[in-house]
Amino acid sequence: MSLHTLLSYSWSTMAPEFIILGVAAILTVVDLFMPNKQDRKILGWIAIVGVLAALVSLFGLVDRGTTSILYDTFRLDSFGKAFKFLLLGGSVLVLLLAVSYEAKEGLEKYTGEFYYLFLTALLGAMMMASSGDLITLFVGLETLSISSYILAGLRKKNKLSNESAMKYVINGSIATAITLFGMSYVYGLTGSTNLLEIAAKLQATSDPQHVYMLGLSFLMVFIGLAFKLSAAPFHMWTPDVYQGAPTPVTAFLSVVSKTAGFIIVIRVLISVFGVAATQGPGSTPILLNMQNYLAVVAGATMIIGNLVALKQKNIKRLFAYSSISHAGYILVALTTMNYFMFDTIWFYLAAYLFMNLGAFAVIQLIAEKTGSEEIEDYAGLYKRSPVLAVSMGILILSLAGFPGTAGFIGKLNIFMGAFVDQSPHYVLASVMIATTVVSYFYYFGIMKQMFFRQTGDDSKLGNIPFGILLVIIIGVVGSIWLGIMPNTALDFLHNHFNQFQDFLK
Repeated sequence: MSLHTLLSYSWSTMAPEFIILGVAAILTVVDLFMPNKQDRKILGWIAIVGVLAALVSLFGLVDRGTTSILYDTFRLDSFGKAFKFLLLGGSVLVLLLAVSYEAKEGLEKYTGEFYYLFLTALLGAMMMASSGDLITLFVGLETLSISSYILAGLRKKNKLSNESAMKYVINGSIATAITLFGMSYVYGLTGSTNLLEIAAKLQATSDPQHVYMLGLSFLMVFIGLAFKLSAAPFHMWTPDVYQGAPTPVTAFLSVVSKTAGFIIVIRVLISVFGVAATQGPGSTPILLNMQNYLAVVAGATMIIGNLVALKQKNIKRLFAYSSISHAGYILVALTTMNYFMFDTIWFYLAAYLFMNLGAFAVIQLIAEKTGSEEIEDYAGLYKRSPVLAVSMGILILSLAGFPGTAGFIGKLNIFMGAFVDQSPHYVLASVMIATTVVSYFYYFGIMKQMFFRQTGDDSKLGNIPFGILLVIIIGVVGSIWLGIMPNTALDFLHNHFNQFQDFLK
């Protein structure tokens, strides 16, 4: 590539990515030369400023038209911009939890690594959101994954952390291999890795053998990415990783990493298999023929996630299975593939960001105060800290999907979307209702401990660290705001992203 060509690109479209990359590089160098005994929290605040700067630059790109650079490998379209808001917003809240995290078991030696590894993972997720090529999608996925493996095992002297990192690496590597094998079929059939070129070539597919190979490719790609989503039956790593990882890392995996997982699933499935014909131009796309497989995984994820959560005694393991069940709800929206699918998934992930990160802020605080992560340690929380108990109660109600909360609106959108098509998904909608009712039992189990159980220790919890307090406030306000006035977020989508009509253009 000549220098003239290189300078001709509109590099400002990658401004948020360049900011994150630059801050990560700065933190790496600063951490290297900082005295060993100096507090690394300053690095966390620098990271927060960097992510906020990237968020501001992203706002400046909202009204810019679809831009493609580097031979269509990087696309700034409505989909990329909308989901980057979720990634960056969630990252700010996770970093606030991280700077308030009380390091134990020697973790203070590695807190510097946490911040730039976190930013590296975020950069990979952002690249996935704007990737227009299978290669850049895969590079972004691995950048996110490898950083996440290290973050999960950051507590080197903790056996649970070591176990979680090992399981995460093994399962993640297997999932990556399966995904890449599926992508290789697509490349072999089309001779291209560019998503738009692949879509153009597959629209005319009529050879039964090619269709069969694309079907195998779909199954391998979806199974590989289902690991990343914690979708059943590929969820086995999730509870152990959530329990063993430091709480800020668990919060990151539950929200930011999960959002990135759905980003790559939508990019690949819709761009490739959503247009791949089965009997020539104008015929039914392969993805529609595979709806039943998506429906089975969505149903199994909701059922397994909610039923197994009933038996959990550890709060982080319970929220791991809760995360699995919420992945199932979002998969229902993906399965229906209606006109409002993008809006529905984006809104639900936004709601999940507020309610889940707010809950993890409370979990982190209680774990640090009590030295335990058992659900029974929440007994009598209302007497020890009424405001904290009420805040956690609101967040739990939102996770359960009670009216007046963001979780209710998110589930309502998914439920209504199941009946939009000419062939309504009655079974999936029924499973969704039934499993939501089941979730009340374990969510209300936490409520029962907080408000109706006595504890031998009535001492007050004391001051709440600023970062945790801010995340709780944002989580509660966001959960209530999107529950009462959901059009605030939906109007933002409709006014700036035009129903994501440029997704395949």
